Parts: sequence; C-alpha cells; structure tokens
Amino acid sequence: MNISWIDWVIAGATILVCFLPALFLARRSATSTTEFFASGRSVPWWLAGLSMVATTFSSDTPNWVTEQVRRYGVAGNWQWWAFVLTGLATVFFFARLWRRSGVMTDLEFYEHRYSGRSASMVRGFRAIYLGLFFNCFIMGTVTLAACKIANILFGMPAWQTILVTGVLNVAFAAHSGLWGVLVIDMIQFFIKMTAVFAAAWFSLVEVGRRLGGDASGWLGLKLLVGKLSTLQVVQGVGNAQPVMSPSDGSGQPILDMLPNFGMSELALMIFILPIGISWWANWYPGAEPGGGSYIAQRMLASKSEKDALGGTLFFNIAHYVLRPWPWIITALCSIIVYPDLASIQSAFPNADASLIGHDSAFPAMLKFLPVGFVGLMIGGLLAANSSTILTHLNWGSSYLIHDFYRRFIRKDASETHYVNAGRVATIFLYVVAALLSLGMTSAQQAFQVLLSIGAGTGLLYIARWFWWRVSAWCEIVAMAASLITAVAVPYLMPGVGFATVTIVQVGITTVAWLLTAFIGPTTDRATLISFVQKVKPAGPGWTDIRAAAGISDGEVAQENRIGAAFTGWIAGCIVIWSSLFAIGNFLYAPGDPSRWPAAWMLLGVFVVSGVVLLRVTKQLWADSTASQARADARAAA
Repeated sequence: MNISWIDWVIAGATILVCFLPALFLARRSATSTTEFFASGRSVPWWLAGLSMVATTFSSDTPNWVTEQVRRYGVAGNWQWWAFVLTGLATVFFFARLWRRSGVMTDLEFYEHRYSGRSASMVRGFRAIYLGLFFNCFIMGTVTLAACKIANILFGMPAWQTILVTGVLNVAFAAHSGLWGVLVIDMIQFFIKMTAVFAAAWFSLVEVGRRLGGDASGWLGLKLLVGKLSTLQVVQGVGNAQPVMSPSDGSGQPILDMLPNFGMSELALMIFILPIGISWWANWYPGAEPGGGSYIAQRMLASKSEKDALGGTLFFNIAHYVLRPWPWIITALCSIIVYPDLASIQSAFPNADASLIGHDSAFPAMLKFLPVGFVGLMIGGLLAANSSTILTHLNWGSSYLIHDFYRRFIRKDASETHYVNAGRVATIFLYVVAALLSLGMTSAQQAFQVLLSIGAGTGLLYIARWFWWRVSAWCEIVAMAASLITAVAVPYLMPGVGFATVTIVQVGITTVAWLLTAFIGPTTDRATLISFVQKVKPAGPGWTDIRAAAGISDGEVAQENRIGAAFTGWIAGCIVIWSSLFAIGNFLYAPGDPSRWPAAWMLLGVFVVSGVVLLRVTKQLWADSTASQARADARAAA
C-alpha cells in the first residue's frame, strides 16, 4: 500500500492519544499488587465494560469474522453469536457472586471455595496452565493476525511485526499495570470502532465502483446485496469458494443469518453445536461459563456489585450488537473484490504466500482506504492488537505472580518486589507468545484448538456456584479428561468432523467429573460454610450448608433474585439477537426489499424485550446497592 506522510502523522497521533495517559498511572499501579492487577477494586462500570469490549476486539477478530463469512456465509458467525447465552448468564447470575467473593483473581477463588492440598494444587496448576500456556496461545493468535495484516499492508516479515508490537505492548503493560490497560482500552475502543466503520464504508464504495460504475457507498450496499443474493457456499465445510447458483438448497446462501439445515455437517458445526452445547460446555476466554479470566478480573476490579453487573451487561451488548456488522460488510465486499485466494495473492504479489488465507481478505480490503483513513486504520489496528495483548499480559502475569510465585515460592516479599516480578513475567509471556505465533496458520485453527482443550469443563464452572459437591478434584479430573480427549478422540475417530469430536469430548469429560463429585473426596465443611456466609449462593445444592451457616433462604433469595435474574437473562439474549438481526435486515433491505417485514418485526421485538431488560436491571441494581449497604454495616459492626 502507498502510505502518505499524512497517514503516518495520524497513526502516530492515535498511538500517542492511546498510550500517553497510561504513563501517568504508573506511580499508582506500582504501590501494590492490588493496584497493579486489580486497580484497587475501584473501577466504575462504564470503564470496566469498555475495557472488556476493547480487549475482545483484537487484531485477529475482524480477520476471523472475514474467514467465517467467506467460508460459511454470514451464518458462520453463530460460532460466536451462541456465546450470547454465556455472556448474559455471567451478567445476571455470576457477576455479583464474583464481586462478593472479594478475591483478587479468579484462581484465588479456588482456596475460598475448596479445601486442602487439592485446592492449592488446582490453583497452582491453573496459574501455569492458563497464565502461561493457554494465555500465550491466545496472544499467539493475536500476534499471528498482526503479522498477516502487516505483511499485506507493509510487506513486513513476521519477525519485524513481532518486534515492533512487542516493544510497544510489553513496555506499557509492565509500566502501568491494570489502570493503564483500562485507560488505554477506553480510548482505543473509540478509535477502533471509527476505523472499522471507515473500512466497511470504503469497501462499499469500491463495490459500487466495480458493480455500478459509481463510487457510492449506498449504491455499493444495494448492489452488494443484490449480487450476493445469488451466491452460496458450495457443499462441504472445508470448501471456501462461493459460487454462482440459483436457490436450489445445495449450499449455504451467503447472506442468510441462519444455516441451511439441509447441509447437516455445516449446520452442526456452525449452529447446532454452539447453540446446543458449546455455550455451557466449553471453556473459552472471554466467554467462560460462570465467568472467568480477564472478564472476572474486570468484575473483581469493579468498585461494587452494581458496577460488576453493569459493566458486564454493557460489554455483552457492545460486543454482539455494535461491532459485528462493519466486519461482516467488509467481509462480504471482499467476496466481490477477491473471490479466491489467488486474487489476494495477485493483488499483493510481495506478500508472503504462507500467510495468505481467507482471513487475509480483511487487511486486503484496506487497500481502498483514502489518505488519512489509512493512518486511522493503522492506529486502529495497533490499538486492536494492543488492547488484547496488554490485557493478556497483565492477566497472565497476575496468575504467575499472585497465584503461583507469591502463593508457593516467595510468600513474604514486599509489594514492590511482587510488582517488579509481575513486570518481568510480562516480558517472559510475550516472548513465549511470539514464538508460538510462528507455528500457527489461521485464526480458525487456533479457535478450534482452544475450544477442544476446554471441551466439557464448562458445566463444572457453572455448577460449582450452585452445588456443594463440586470439589477441587472435580476440576482436576475435568481438566485432565479434556486434555486427554482433545488428543485421543481425533486419533481414535479419524476423519470425523470437529463438531462430532467435540460432542464426544464433552460427554466423556462431563461424566468423568460428575462421577468424581459423587464418589471422590469432598470439600471440608468449614470451608463450605465460610464460602456460603461470604458469597450467599442460591440453589437447592446449598440447602444443608446454608442451614449450618445460619443463612436463611429468605436472605439468599433477597441477595440473588434468581427469578428476576432468569428473566433478565432471557430478555437480554432476545435484545441482543433481535437488534443484531434487525440491523442486518435493515442493511439488506435496499438491495432486497423482501427483508423489510423481518427488519421491522425484529425492531419491535427489540423494543419490547429492551423494556423488560431495563426494568429487571434497575431492580437488580437497587438490590445490589442495598446488599452493599448491608455488607458495609456488618463490616462496621
């Protein structure tokens, strides 16, 4: 791409605007690990929510969405849209419980919920397993996306991209702690959203020029929809070539937001498995059943239960409603401009052929940005990379230092020592992630590996809040079973699709930890009583423990409002899906007038469900405020 000096100035300005404020927070973060890893537990809901959204908008996200659209049509996004169920469950059932637990990290939770050496074992093992291996694998996928983007835009080899982004990210993550990450995230969110809207608009302008001879974004949208209404993805999940075809039912229509259920393999992978099993059975960072990882970190850093609930609700709405369509529109435009991989390679002959894939189509579309917007996009892509890497560096180092080093190796050092150790861990984590990125090929590959490793563990992370029999040994067995089956099932069932393998994994792992819950060692009763007194979890699984703890069913009902939470969960899911698909149908309607009735109907559903959601949220906010007042009164007494 030809990049002018104006673009470089704008790119530099966006970097300064993002990172300069974080420099002033370093002194505050350096005072203690609570400040460095949890922002002193004083984060307001809007900052926590914006940070969650920015973190999950990484440099690999638009690439991954583009690959799904080009391979499976718009319906391919159900692989992540199904996690609306998980995200809203965290909002209404778990956010307040996490904040009530008072732990610094979600791994510290283990020694509050479980007892004995097994609790310490789980905490220590997951600190290494998640903080090092799992965390670095995720950062590796983000770094891979950055390498692909930089290779397309600038012709940079992977090592140069890794060096540039590494120096920028590691320096700020090590210097400013979570406060700096939160502030950077907040600013970067607005820059990234502006950049992706610009990418979608100018992609439509190019489509308008190619299909209608008029460089108009609105005409481009109309012509795009008209053209793609005749396109479908051909039979075969692995075949990524869209072909011209009448509506004969043999393929997946590109524009449809639901899968063609006649294509059983594709429908199973992109819809049935995610909506029926994955959202509750699989552990995936940012969409963990029961909450966890950096989402839990933001909830635990929130200044109150109300802020934890509000921040997580804002995150889910912004994550699933505000962001997807600019990515999807750009991906749809790429099908017109680059119908196959050869056309991408031809347009960028100096790009590394080994890095070219369908996820490369997103950066390839940035070729059509005008002067000024190229600089904004460069800044936005750096922001997308940094917001995710910075979070994972801080989150991962919190596990390695607070949950492993401080807990098991050096228990009596000063706060300054642990903060400095966190900075060293930050550098180490990025080096490992960079090395892993060199062995990856695509975002989809990494996505499936992550789902496979966590398959079957999700239900346990929900059940531990509602059933006293879930023990540390259940977690050990679940982790071991998911790791073993991730390797063994594909080996024993060669040629079977990913969806089928996942279902078998989920079944084996779930049965394994359930058996352990009934026949394995149980948590010490005193630990269970202490947990109930502090967290006040709901459900019949705690009836006997609550009685022993002196906690009445009325108090638990008042603290949790399960009926209202369930209503909020259902209403929230409907709000997100109805608004998401209403936007899609309104975008399609100019080129396909048959979409208008569905668009208006979905808008009506959104309004009704939105009213219900607002009422429930206000009630739960009021309850959280009252609960906090009661807790403060007890503490004062």
